[in-house]
Amino acid sequence: MKVVALIPARYAASRFPGKLMQPLGNKTVIRHTAEATQATLLFDQVIVVTDSDQIEAEINKFGGVCKKSTKSFESGTDRIAEIAATMDADIIVNVQGDTPFIKKEPLAALLKAFDSPIVEVASLMQPILDHKLIQDPNVVKVVTDLANDALYFSRNPIPYIRDKNNSTIYYEHIGVYAFRKKTLLEFTTWPVSSLESTEKLEQLRYLEHSTKIRMVKTDYSSIAIDTPADLVRANIHLASL
Repeated sequence: MKVVALIPARYAASRFPGKLMQPLGNKTVIRHTAEATQATLLFDQVIVVTDSDQIEAEINKFGGVCKKSTKSFESGTDRIAEIAATMDADIIVNVQGDTPFIKKEPLAALLKAFDSPIVEVASLMQPILDHKLIQDPNVVKVVTDLANDALYFSRNPIPYIRDKNNSTIYYEHIGVYAFRKKTLLEFTTWPVSSLESTEKLEQLRYLEHSTKIRMVKTDYSSIAIDTPADLVRANIHLASL
């Protein structure tokens, strides 16, 4: 299979504008993400897809590959689909631009999910070890069925523990997706769904259109940069490596 990594990189993020150009150690967040993705050696191509001249200049500065989207998009998936439509590829991996600590092992496990011909979309999840994050609406939670296909994603804590004597493992959805090209392009033809609009989670569009998302468990330490507080946590984590 020909596998391509596309990294959507929107400058004007709603919760933390300009976050991808913020310094993380001695590099920008987007440079960390692009270089970490390239370093896995899993992909035939790694391309940053952006609406920003500033981000394009940053990627070009260190010799990365960048393509500009031609119009405004609501979601990163819609943004990468425009580029994917022009490419010869079997599997497209959407590596979020705000995941600077992405590693080879979880991405390799994600790609292995496509050994099954019934898998059209796959994504990553990790156990939530810090219980304060369970209540954080910026940390997206996911619950799955016995085949590890997603049942629902939410900013609220799911599942709700009614009997306090019971315990459960909460899983955080890591915003890294892999798609068969055909399924990715189908996504762009569907209107924004009601649950997607309510939770502001684009992955719910797949579930509302009866397309399963195979979730792959990983235990690597991932910090997505959604807020200034996340950037503080990421710098602390980077200093500890």
